[in-house]
Amino acid sequence: MTQTRKTIHTQAAPQAIGSYSQAVRVGDTVYMSGQIPLDPATMQLVAGDIHAEIRRVFDNLAAVAKEAGGSLAQAVKLTVYLTDMTLFAAVSEIMATYFSAPYPARVTVGVAQLPRGARVEIDCTLHLG
Repeated sequence: MTQTRKTIHTQAAPQAIGSYSQAVRVGDTVYMSGQIPLDPATMQLVAGDIHAEIRRVFDNLAAVAKEAGGSLAQAVKLTVYLTDMTLFAAVSEIMATYFSAPYPARVTVGVAQLPRGARVEIDCTLHLG
């Protein structure tokens, strides 16, 4: 059986800044590209504290999830990239306002740098079935 592949695109999230899609759906699984705290209207990084940046990332992911026909409630896996691991607690704090138990699986990776000088990037996998 061949699974169809559908590219997901919404104006409610930042446009791709490279050769990738916001998300790709194959069957009931949606593979979402990483989001950084870009405002979709201005394509500029959100100014403010790290909490505002993390919320923007989750809002961007939620917009892509909605366009794919789902929501963050259907997230099964997140990968969080941080340029400073001391931000781990802030991610967990904000994440708890977007998700409820049972929480998705999560990996957090410390990195040297992220696109556009962002401090946080998160990608997500949804299962819509």
